[in-house]
Amino acid sequence: MPARAAEVLDHDSRLKSLAQEVAGARHVLFLGRGTGYPVALEGALKLKEITYVPAEGFAAGEMKHGPIALIDEDIPIIVVAPSDELFDKTASNMQEVIARGGRVIFLSDAQGIDRLGDLAAATVELPAVDPFVAPILYTIPVQLLAYHAAVIRGTDVDQPRNLAKSVTVE
Repeated sequence: MPARAAEVLDHDSRLKSLAQEVAGARHVLFLGRGTGYPVALEGALKLKEITYVPAEGFAAGEMKHGPIALIDEDIPIIVVAPSDELFDKTASNMQEVIARGGRVIFLSDAQGIDRLGDLAAATVELPAVDPFVAPILYTIPVQLLAYHAAVIRGTDVDQPRNLAKSVTVE
């Protein structure tokens, strides 16, 4: 795990560059399926907590039940899609997003990027790992993306407004 996490951290400059677009967005969507869904939720949560940009995480399979109406060329859509047994279904949802003018930032491994990377506006290649540990590694770039976007926006990443540790408010 530590070696794979270090590989993910090697993409920090790429994530910092992508954060420019995210920091200026009026809304951001995160999509994932299977273990990618909680990663999408985490990405959206961190982004709205420290940048104050409205962000939502959705199960990719639920696209046609509302989130698809939000897609346009001004909303970055971060797709979390490791090459696992659900990749093809997530890829199909990503293609639906792109067909509607969505600008996709695609997080996947080399195999996934080889299959679909040219469709995305931007890609971040993550290591191919066992599905058991993929959520841990895929959480790193969504948190870094939020961090860099917050720095660009000038917000205090160490003390986000209106947030308190649960132990301090009980």
